[in-house]
Amino acid sequence: MPWHVEGTYFENCNCDMACPCTTSGLTAPADNERCNVALAFHIETGDVNGVDVGGLTVCVVADTPALMSEGGWKLGVLMDAAASTEQAEALGAVFGGQLGGPMAGLAPLIGEMAGMESLTMAYADDGRVHRVGIGSAVDMVVEDFVSPLDPSGLGVKISGVGFPADTLAVGRSSTARVDVFGMTWDNAGKNSYSAPFAWSA
Repeated sequence: MPWHVEGTYFENCNCDMACPCTTSGLTAPADNERCNVALAFHIETGDVNGVDVGGLTVCVVADTPALMSEGGWKLGVLMDAAASTEQAEALGAVFGGQLGGPMAGLAPLIGEMAGMESLTMAYADDGRVHRVGIGSAVDMVVEDFVSPLDPSGLGVKISGVGFPADTLAVGRSSTARVDVFGMTWDNAGKNSYSAPFAWSA
């Protein structure tokens, strides 16, 4: 059965700015020996196998080699505690890649599935500043970057990316703490991307 989810997303990793993993389609190495990344997806509207999943948030947390295409990722999924059992199963299948779509393409790169945990989530997005608080596991605040040399004030964007959306706004984090699934880091001051997203399969 076809499914679709759409909304807004943002991510933070420990690259300095404009992470090369994303801009190269995972063919260039990260700035550091390991890539520590968290991606938060807030679903505004969505239907998965007849289950309405609108209004929920999912966060994917991963530790990977510098060259992400080498595989061996450790990956965990955080599910919105507001989700019913049906909704959690539906979103788990989407973000676990079992129903096809963008996450299915990443599945062969995962060496260790660290698990799935349900936690209270608070997501906020004003179009420039993006925030998510997930229990004691994740606290991320990022802001899209506006070049002082750009009189339009529209912000720096890269296009032709493909995943998780075609065009991403480039930014930096002010807060970026993760402590879950045995993965712990603080990426404050490091790279961020954000974008509207729309996935289906």
